[in-house]
Amino acid sequence: MSPADDESRLENVQSQMRKGVLEYCILLVIARGEQVYASDILGALKSSNLIVVEGTIYPLLSRLNRSEYLKYNWVESSAGPPRKYYSLTARGHEALKQLTEQWVAFTTSINELREAHEKDA
Repeated sequence: MSPADDESRLENVQSQMRKGVLEYCILLVIARGEQVYASDILGALKSSNLIVVEGTIYPLLSRLNRSEYLKYNWVESSAGPPRKYYSLTARGHEALKQLTEQWVAFTTSINELREAHEKDA
């Protein structure tokens, strides 16, 4: 395998890792505010180095809405068309709580493996 192939494979793994936690991250961002606009979600994800393109977030928001984890309402804007603002439902808050518990357990396990590796290296 060439160095270019290795780099491409690592980039793919990193991308898959980000995609795997993106729904959880979206719930975290929405939970911070009473009502959150999609561009606010994108901005928060980008500032946390979870590079996301606009086309990625809308299908996830739709899926979370269909799962009844979030709801939205339209708010009139003085600068153009109405805007869709998102907020968590009770079911979304419960899902966020469960995902947080799973995330803590998962990262604890990964950190234990990483620390053992670093100690042996």
